Amino acid sequence: MTVHSPGNGTHGRTSRADIELIGIYEISKVLSAPNRLETTLAGVLTLLSSFLDMRHGLIALLDGDGEPEIVVGSGWSEENAKRYFKRLPEQAIGQIVATCMPLVVPDVRSDQLFAGTDLDGWGSEDGKPFSLIGVPIKNGEAVAGTLTIDRSYEFADQTPFDQDVRFLTLVANLLGQTLRLHKAVARDRERLMAEQRRLEKQLSAGRDDGVASGKIEGIVGESPALRAALDKVRIVARSRSTVLLRGESGTGKELFASAIHDLSPRSSGPFVKLNCAALPESVLESELFGHEKGAFTGAIQQRKGRFELAHGGTLFLDEIGEISAAFQAKLLRVLQEGEFERVGGTRSLKVDVRLVCATNRDLEAAVSKGEFRADLYYRISVVPIFLPPLRERTGDIPLLAQEILQRFNKEHSTDLTLTGEALRALSGCYFPGNVRELENCIRRTATLARDRTIVAHDLACQNDGCLSSVLWQGSQRATHSPGFQPLPVIQSQAQMGGTAVAEAESMSSASTPQACPSPGACPVPGGDTRSERDRLIEAMETAGWVQAKAARILGMTPRQIGYALRKHSIPIKRF
Repeated sequence: MTVHSPGNGTHGRTSRADIELIGIYEISKVLSAPNRLETTLAGVLTLLSSFLDMRHGLIALLDGDGEPEIVVGSGWSEENAKRYFKRLPEQAIGQIVATCMPLVVPDVRSDQLFAGTDLDGWGSEDGKPFSLIGVPIKNGEAVAGTLTIDRSYEFADQTPFDQDVRFLTLVANLLGQTLRLHKAVARDRERLMAEQRRLEKQLSAGRDDGVASGKIEGIVGESPALRAALDKVRIVARSRSTVLLRGESGTGKELFASAIHDLSPRSSGPFVKLNCAALPESVLESELFGHEKGAFTGAIQQRKGRFELAHGGTLFLDEIGEISAAFQAKLLRVLQEGEFERVGGTRSLKVDVRLVCATNRDLEAAVSKGEFRADLYYRISVVPIFLPPLRERTGDIPLLAQEILQRFNKEHSTDLTLTGEALRALSGCYFPGNVRELENCIRRTATLARDRTIVAHDLACQNDGCLSSVLWQGSQRATHSPGFQPLPVIQSQAQMGGTAVAEAESMSSASTPQACPSPGACPVPGGDTRSERDRLIEAMETAGWVQAKAARILGMTPRQIGYALRKHSIPIKRF
């Protein structure tokens, strides 16, 4: 309530100024609070009633056409919001908007502006004369709303109207700034939401296109072998089943694991990866399960493990076949019960993690030898996916080579290109190191390139410099012809049976094949000049077309026999 001092002395003016200053301060605090706009405006009117001799107050905000959009009054709430529109003095609002100036009506009932107007519903409820004061709420030069109050006419002599007009104008200016801020925030929010919807639509369309075309980001190729693997990835990604990625080193197991995560319902969660072969057992346990402070020397603080970090997402364990027998038991407990303890801790932690594992080992052989737990094998090999080696997708080599070279150009700001002759030379190579070896070959050639165009002669294999050749031929450095290509993959003795071991031993004295004239026609290890297809057919006929027996004859696994039959399009005879 305004403090009135007798007369017009200095003390009265100072007292009124102090009260207005306090009022502006309190109102600014309400306007800065993070509330809904209607709640904020109602709070301003409540404060005004404490500093002015007002009975009712209304704040009307107008839309672009000048029509009332939001009307808030004293004692406003969600339930009684509509009745304030009925109390709105439309004549006063119209004049304030038209003139963009404050309006003072000393006696509303006797003023010509309101002649013939039904004043019931707003103003005085006791039938006594009342005054109306209104000021515009401006947004720049335009009127964005109005602030009106009514008060008893009998106080007109005690509190001059100009003081109330000045105070209300200050409040209206603050309201205008708040309104501009709310509109700016609303515009930014709408813009961000529209951008989010656009990006979601674009991402969804991109995923749909990728699914329809069989393409997944980061995985390049169109060969049937690759498309078959991608089809399986898209199917298993929708589930929560554990996936085991099988394949030789360099076939892109990490890319496939990332694709499973990106295409799954967990794509918004974390994708955490760990190479199990890169860490000793003690460190691996801490990395996966985390540790408590003081659990061991150097554990200066608590640390979350990869399982915790992957909660709600996907955990990718690469080289799962390399973990020790002791750690296999610890990992099995987590997979069975879904809970674990940090190293040095006693509290069990439960996590929701989708597990994707990868290995290039023959786990079946490891299980049969007791090197890998059978129960863990069944846990991680729920859905096995076999990734094709590059020699089974030679049609993808030109696409991969150009993609790798494009990345090299982007990284080094170069503009190198591969000729058709160079691409054909690459397509004839065997690449036992798969995509990783192809990438090394392209980057090495691009680094040493002397011209913008890379020709076949620039390739290392055409200049007796193929490191893969050195790796797979041992110390033999024969003179290679211009059409030299690296040798096929030779199985390790751990993967070969007794017959194959004997054949491999005989290789030490036999001449090593120098080239692969064409896919499928490469001589196989063992001193036999027959092609791989011929030896495969002979073994199948000897075994009565039983793949398991033929596998033992050739020192291969039944799965490898199945791959070889499909690769050479050999129909299986059934009896």
